[in-house]
Amino acid sequence: MHSVRSRYVTSAVETVGPARLLTMLYDRMLLDVDRGVEALQTGERVEARTHLQHAQEIVAELMVSLQPDGWEGGEQLMAIYRYLLAELIGASAHGDADRARTCRDLVLPLADAWHAAADELTRAAAPAALTVPVATTDAVMGARLLGVG
Repeated sequence: MHSVRSRYVTSAVETVGPARLLTMLYDRMLLDVDRGVEALQTGERVEARTHLQHAQEIVAELMVSLQPDGWEGGEQLMAIYRYLLAELIGASAHGDADRARTCRDLVLPLADAWHAAADELTRAAAPAALTVPVATTDAVMGARLLGVG
């Protein structure tokens, strides 16, 4: 069953545009942080660390793919990513559920904003543009970060 799910998610990642891939990564990051908080609250620090480290990997990938000079808010978003990464590392290292929850509170409005932007792009895009494959490396990285690679 895992291989079927993996193929499905990989196929989905390969056929979405960059905006949808970004929203999928934000959704997965929120899920990882939620799972990390829950694990910390139940005393499962090893499990929490696994989830929070995966969230850190997503933030690191977002940082690498961001071109801060490419748009007006790029530097500010990079600063948020740096702060978020440091806080996720701290929450994981210290087993701090409140700190992880604060990370979630920071990510949620960003995720909502990217979802709104992606929805707007989808409405404005031609139907053929909705299924254009993303670059193979983006698809592979996206699949891995979404938990199937």
